[in-house]
Amino acid sequence: MIKFNVPPHADKAMEYIQECVRNQKICGDGNYTKKCNEWIEKRTGTAKCLLTTSCTHATELAALLLSDLKPGDEVIMPSFTFVSTADAFVLRGAVPVFVDIRPDTMNIDEKLIEAAVTKRTKAIVPVHYAGVACEMDTIMEIADKYHLAVIEDAAQGIMASYKGQALGTIGNFGCFSFHETKNYSMGEGGALLIRDQKDVEEAEIIREKGTNRSKYYRGQIDKYTWMNYGSSYLPSDMNAAYLYAQLEIADDINEARLALWNRYYENLEPLAGAGKVELPVVPEGCVHNAHMFYLKAADLDERTALIAYLKEKGIMSVFHYIPLHTAPAGKRFGRFHGTDRYTTKESERLARLPMYYGLSGDEVDYICDMIKQFYV
Repeated sequence: MIKFNVPPHADKAMEYIQECVRNQKICGDGNYTKKCNEWIEKRTGTAKCLLTTSCTHATELAALLLSDLKPGDEVIMPSFTFVSTADAFVLRGAVPVFVDIRPDTMNIDEKLIEAAVTKRTKAIVPVHYAGVACEMDTIMEIADKYHLAVIEDAAQGIMASYKGQALGTIGNFGCFSFHETKNYSMGEGGALLIRDQKDVEEAEIIREKGTNRSKYYRGQIDKYTWMNYGSSYLPSDMNAAYLYAQLEIADDINEARLALWNRYYENLEPLAGAGKVELPVVPEGCVHNAHMFYLKAADLDERTALIAYLKEKGIMSVFHYIPLHTAPAGKRFGRFHGTDRYTTKESERLARLPMYYGLSGDEVDYICDMIKQFYV
């Protein structure tokens, strides 16, 4: 069976984890956490990166940093996303306002955002699906016009960019995921990217259980104390050590994934040209990271049959998000603005194909051959 995903691994990972154990420093904010933070800051240009226990927690941390967000306030986002995008704001009593997506990129339709803005709107949360950027110029213009915060859900977006800017660094805050399904992984993990230096100290306090312990560790104060609400968002340094081994070879991993993505595209382009399937779209100005390769079948029935056929042939293919506004919690906590023209329809057509560091070109060729057989 060709698996859908195999978590990435770098040879030096165990050596680095053992070093943590030998040095008796395995809790949060150790040497490897700092190395990961510095690597991300250097590669993205963000003012500050704070490694977290998950992208979910990074998004919750961003929501907590919106000091004026009150129960009943609204946050605009797509419905085609993971539950964490909405949960972070629901936990603060805010209302997710779901907006339809673009069928080409599966990202929020930037042309529909302004009409969803009300007096209660406090933020926009664009989700960069598959590591392909949303139309951020338009989104930032709307945010500036209505004085809204922008939190980028860049869970799938590390090493991707929009018009030369790293995803996660354009809005006020950006959130990365290092879950085992992502391009770079620490098992469970994430990172909060902070654009403006003025927000760094408050982020450090909230991340450290509401204390100013980060300043104490840097020798800036002689003792630390409880300053604000907060929680523990620090991952183990052993997890960070596992991640850092991959970041050292990040370009190699990225190039390998892009080669696989391009091989899929070239193999399946004739099927797309014949109108049998639709393939991913990467708009001009966007540099993607080959986070995933998907195709779109004609409808839900055809997708279901295709996934079953590939499984018979030893290939694990999967669908993706069930739109949040159709879920029980989505109906309870949020609302859909406008018409669901594409969100449900396009989500029901999408099938993700195996994509991971270590997948071979021959395996990609075999997968594509089986897809072609299905459509004969």
